[in-house]
Amino acid sequence: MKAILSLFLSLVLLAACSSWQTSYDAPVPSSVSQNWRLGDVVVTVPETLSVSEDNVYLPDADIVWREDPLGAGSTRYDQVAAIVEDGVTRGASGLSGSTPVRIKVTVGTFHALTEIARYGLSSSGVHNITFAMQVFDMGSGAALTDAETIQADLVALVGDQAIEAEAQGITQKVRITDHIAKVTAGYLGIGPDVRSEFARVGR
Repeated sequence: MKAILSLFLSLVLLAACSSWQTSYDAPVPSSVSQNWRLGDVVVTVPETLSVSEDNVYLPDADIVWREDPLGAGSTRYDQVAAIVEDGVTRGASGLSGSTPVRIKVTVGTFHALTEIARYGLSSSGVHNITFAMQVFDMGSGAALTDAETIQADLVALVGDQAIEAEAQGITQKVRITDHIAKVTAGYLGIGPDVRSEFARVGR
C-alpha cells in the first residue's frame, strides 16, 4: 500500500514538472571580478511572496521552509534571507581585489521540502530556488553588473538518504547553503561553473 501511494504521489509530482537546472546567462569574466573585494551582501525576500506552512507533499507557495522553528518575532522571510545571505557571502568570499562591492540579492522562490515529503518519498524531491543578483560599487553606488536571474535547483535527499545525512549533520539548510555558495562563486567567476540540468520528480 505504501509503495502504491508513493508511486501515485510521484506521478502527480511528475505531471507538475520534471526538468530542473542551475543556470545563469554567463559567468562574470574573472578578469573583471578579480578587481572586486566583497564589502557587503544585502538580501531581500519580498513579503509579496506566498508562504506555506502546510505539511503536505506538494505545497503551492513561493516559500516552503520548515526546518527552522518559528520563534517570537521570527518569520520565514527572515529565515530564508539568512540562509541565502550566508550562501552568497561564502560564495563571494573569494573576491579579493581592491574595489569593495555590494552584492544585492532578491529572492524569487525558495521551495524546500516539508517533513512529509522529506521522509515519505523515496526517489523524488527538489529544492527549487531562484534569485536575482546584482553587483554594485560600494564607493560610487554604480551598478557593475545587470541584475542576473539565477536558478539554483538542487536534488533533495529523501527517505533513508535524508535520515542518514541528518545523522551526519547534513541538513537541508547545510546542503542548500553550500549549493548557493557554489552557484555564487561560479557566477562571479571565482569558482567552477556549476551550471547543470537534471530531471527529477518534484515541485
